[in-house]
Amino acid sequence: MRIAFYAPMKPPDHPVPSGDRTMGRLIIAALERAGHGVETASRFRSWTSGDATRAARVAALGARLADRWLRQSALQPARRPSLWFTYHLYYKAPDYLGPRIAAALDIPYVVAEASYAAKHGAMGANAAVAAALGRADAVIGLNRADRAGVLPLLATPERWVDLPPFVDTAPWRRARREHDGARRALAERHGLDVSSCWLLTVAMMRRGDKLRSYEILARALARHAGRPWQLLVAGTGAAHAEVTALFASLGGGRIAWLGELTPPTLAPVLAAADLFVWPAVNEAYGLALLEAQAAGLAAVVGAAGGIPDIVADGATGRLVPPSDAAAFAAALEPLIADRDLCRRWGDAAAERMARLHDIGPAADRLDALLRRLVEGHRR
Repeated sequence: MRIAFYAPMKPPDHPVPSGDRTMGRLIIAALERAGHGVETASRFRSWTSGDATRAARVAALGARLADRWLRQSALQPARRPSLWFTYHLYYKAPDYLGPRIAAALDIPYVVAEASYAAKHGAMGANAAVAAALGRADAVIGLNRADRAGVLPLLATPERWVDLPPFVDTAPWRRARREHDGARRALAERHGLDVSSCWLLTVAMMRRGDKLRSYEILARALARHAGRPWQLLVAGTGAAHAEVTALFASLGGGRIAWLGELTPPTLAPVLAAADLFVWPAVNEAYGLALLEAQAAGLAAVVGAAGGIPDIVADGATGRLVPPSDAAAFAAALEPLIADRDLCRRWGDAAAERMARLHDIGPAADRLDALLRRLVEGHRR
C-alpha cells in the first residue's frame, strides 16, 4: 500500500544529523522492507521554540499547506495514500497536516513516538498535539516513558501499540568481527594504548541536556584518573569548546576527539571500543546506544526514558541515575578493570539487539498493524 510519511520536527532528508532523523529513516526503511511504497508527504517543519506568536503563524501555515496538499492530491488520484504516518509528535513539533488530510481522505492516521505533557498547557501547539492524538487510529510507542502522558488522550487505550526502538543490526554485527584490525588502526591514528580500556561516547555537542551529560561524564572519569582507560568521543556541535574544556584536566593524551562520524566511519570505531558510556540526561532512548549494543559494546548509561528497555542491567551493561556522577563512576570501575567482562556483556548485547531491536521483526510488526488498520477502515 501507499503510505504518506511526515516528520514535523525534521524531514528524513534534512542535512543536519540527529537521532530523530535516523529513526525516521529507519521507519521508512522498515515500511519499505515490508513491501510498502513510502512517500515523504511534506518537508514542512512545524518546530518552534515555544513562542506563542510564532506557533500561531506556523499553525495557520500548516492548515494552508494541508489544504493545498489535498487539492494537489485530487489532481493525482493514483498517488492517494492508503494511510498517513506521522513520526515524532510533541508540543514543539505538532502535526497540522496529518489529522486534517487523513480526515478528508477517510484514511487511517498513525503516529509513532509521540509525547504529551499537560504542564505545557491546553492551548496552542500543545492543544494541537492533544487533538492529533485523539484522532489517531494508532500511536506507536518507541519509548515507554511517553505512555502515561499519551494514553489518556487516545480514543481507546488499545490504540497505544508498543514497538521497541530498532536499528538494522546486521552492519553493526559485521563491524564487530573486525575488532582487532580496527583497534590497531585507531591506535596508530590517535596514539592510543591498545592494552587500556577504550571508552566511547557518541553524541552531538549541544548546550542543554547534551552538555550536561558531557559534564557528568567528565566528573565521573575524573574519579578514575589513575586507571587504565582512554576515551573516544564522536561528535561535534556548537558547544564543542565547552565540552573539550570539561575534559581538559584529564589530560589530552587520554582522549581522542573524532569529530562527526557517518555510519561507515563510525562502524570501525564501535568495533574497536570496549565500553559505551553516556549519562543520557533527559534522553528518550538514544540511537547511538542502540548501534553500540548492536555492535557488541557493553554500556554504562543513564536510566532515562526508554533506555532500561534497551540495556539489561548486569547482563549487557549498567544503568545508573542520569545525573549522578558518583554512581556513574562506581558503575565504570569494574568494567574499566576487566575488559573480558566488557566483552562478555557486549556479546550478550549483540544477541539481545538482534532478537529484540532489529529492523526485521520491527518491519513485520509494523506491517501487521498497518494492514489491520487499513482493512478495518475499509469495512
